[in-house]
Amino acid sequence: MRGDPVRGHLDSLLLAALESGPKHGYAIITAVQERSGGALELRTGTTYPALNRLERAGLLASSWESVGERRRRCYELTDAGRAALAEERASWREFTAAIGSVLDPRPLPGAAT
Repeated sequence: MRGDPVRGHLDSLLLAALESGPKHGYAIITAVQERSGGALELRTGTTYPALNRLERAGLLASSWESVGERRRRCYELTDAGRAALAEERASWREFTAAIGSVLDPRPLPGAAT
């Protein structure tokens, strides 16, 4: 899935990918792709600006890491980022429950079918 299905959920996906610990940009993209079973493919042109925006908002912190002769920026959740992720998860559960009850309704107990 590209584009519209991910739009509006990108920040949550990035925060969730960083929950297990610091990662550099490409590792974050890979984590989202792996955790989605390959269904979600984030583009670097979308991901890096979002990471910068989340850092400016105080939800992420970053530092430079050297690997051999290469330097890469690593991102990690701040306490505010962990709180934001918890809020996003709660909102997501409410949203999916509401949508699920419309798309896949279950008969009410005692209701005639």
